[in-house]
Amino acid sequence: MPKPVLSSLAATIKRQPPMRASRFNILSRVEGSDDHIIVNLLSGQADLITPEEAEGLASPRGSFAERCLEKGYLADPVREEMLYRLRFIDFLEKRNQEEVQVFFVPTYTCNFSCSYCYQSAYNRAPAKLSAEVFDGFFRFLDVQLAGRRHYITLFGGEPLLPSPSYRASLSAFIERCGQRGVELAIVTNGYHLDSYFSTLKGAAIREIQLTLDGTRAVHDARRPLKGGKPSFDVVVSNLEECLELGYPVNLRVVLDRENIGNLPALAAYAVEKGWTRHPLFKTQLGRNYELHHCQTGNHSLYSRIDLYKDLYHLIQQYPEITEFHRPAFSVTKFLFDNGRLPDPLFDACPACKSEWALDHYGTIYPCTATVGKAGEEVGSFHPALVLDQEAVRAWQGRDVAAIKECQDCALQLACGGGCGSLAKNRNGNLLSPDCRPVKDLIGLGAAVYFS
Repeated sequence: MPKPVLSSLAATIKRQPPMRASRFNILSRVEGSDDHIIVNLLSGQADLITPEEAEGLASPRGSFAERCLEKGYLADPVREEMLYRLRFIDFLEKRNQEEVQVFFVPTYTCNFSCSYCYQSAYNRAPAKLSAEVFDGFFRFLDVQLAGRRHYITLFGGEPLLPSPSYRASLSAFIERCGQRGVELAIVTNGYHLDSYFSTLKGAAIREIQLTLDGTRAVHDARRPLKGGKPSFDVVVSNLEECLELGYPVNLRVVLDRENIGNLPALAAYAVEKGWTRHPLFKTQLGRNYELHHCQTGNHSLYSRIDLYKDLYHLIQQYPEITEFHRPAFSVTKFLFDNGRLPDPLFDACPACKSEWALDHYGTIYPCTATVGKAGEEVGSFHPALVLDQEAVRAWQGRDVAAIKECQDCALQLACGGGCGSLAKNRNGNLLSPDCRPVKDLIGLGAAVYFS
């Protein structure tokens, strides 16, 4: 005799797993509004919701509950944990196939006297570039990165210095990059860039990063040559020649409280010059922050959230800024541009994974934030290739699953644990978080991009 339908239905309901609000929900109030935005990186969903829906999110009812269940804002904890593990495995597999960026520092010397230079305290005697150092560098690529896609970024100091002997040595390195078919990026202050254009003809240039910290007076006060000579006009001239020659330009602005008010004027200048309409031109805003040493102290430095709050207010007043640069505001710009969220970020630190930094002394560092800092070495590539495997494993093992403070944090898949170098420098422990103000950033970004 068949069982009654009602009793069978009751048993099915009884077997339904318990549902609760996802531990990965990020709920932010949209700046300047009573509405909220909910983001869940694990389920890949985001929605603008009313204040009433935000208040009832812990125990949603009716059609709102159905929507929450469908989008993963309500979840069975066991199944959510299984999904978390699967997405983590997927993240690791993709990262192991990522292109690797290898920084090479041919010199720590610089011809500029920037007011905020963190490398000014390193005081390392220059070493001569040699073919033997280059041999060791490329041996590192062949051994450590065998089978991995990679590109090289020249870094400093200032990598494009003018002395004939130095230029000849660096030109030989650039030529070898071209012979190997490896793409080359350059981070330069841009002052002597024009003297290297003939050398760059044989290289596959990925991009050239230049820095302008404002319009002429502001930039020249912050980034003069040693001796005080201005640099703005030369950098602008070389930037424009880059675009004429077909080299992609990544223009960086280093911001702090001293120059942020000049950002609208710089944006207007770039628009007037026609740079923002050029297909090879892009921008980034860098936050001036205390890395290891700051030449002028920290009175003008921004916290991450205070910088973005001021950017938000500037954009409200000068919306044309977004023609020059559109800030990320955590995941919100990506969501606006792509109609979807980015993949969960289980690790924001690329050190010894998708990034390495090597210098002309033959020393290997985990990343660009650590390069040149005594005590951060993880090996050498000249005269022999030697890696401190224990130190490398420590950097490679840093992710949100390994950082205790991240494990129960709802923001972990947007933050990724932050920068390992900053966390280690600040807390004395690599497996500690460099927390990002994700919730507030999303609220600001929702107002900019979705209001």
